Amino acid sequence: QVQLVESGGGLVQAGGSLRISCVASGSTFSIKAIGWYRQAPGKQREQVAVIRSGGSTNYADSVKGRFTISRDNAKKTVYLQMNSLKPEDTAVYYCNTVIEDWGWGQGTQVTVSS
Repeated sequence: QVQLVESGGGLVQAGGSLRISCVASGSTFSIKAIGWYRQAPGKQREQVAVIRSGGSTNYADSVKGRFTISRDNAKKTVYLQMNSLKPEDTAVYYCNTVIEDWGWGQGTQVTVSS
């Protein structure tokens, strides 16, 4: 079972930036398409960014142009650089494969104040 550890969240003012990280155990990291997901209170978890094994990326419309996903296969780590943060970005952020076949980690809380 792959274990995921997300970190780097915090409290930031609107317009600010954060970079969050997700470290995965296991040997299949480099071949997986991996996504960042978020869940706000009272809402369903949503996928916000994806990076494939070859490095191509996709973003939800709500974060396009503001967030950048990247990966370091040697470190088994995926990153999410979040710029121009908005209060509506407040959520717990998680990583997982795009088919969600890894167990969910504890997530990292991102809170954006207005």
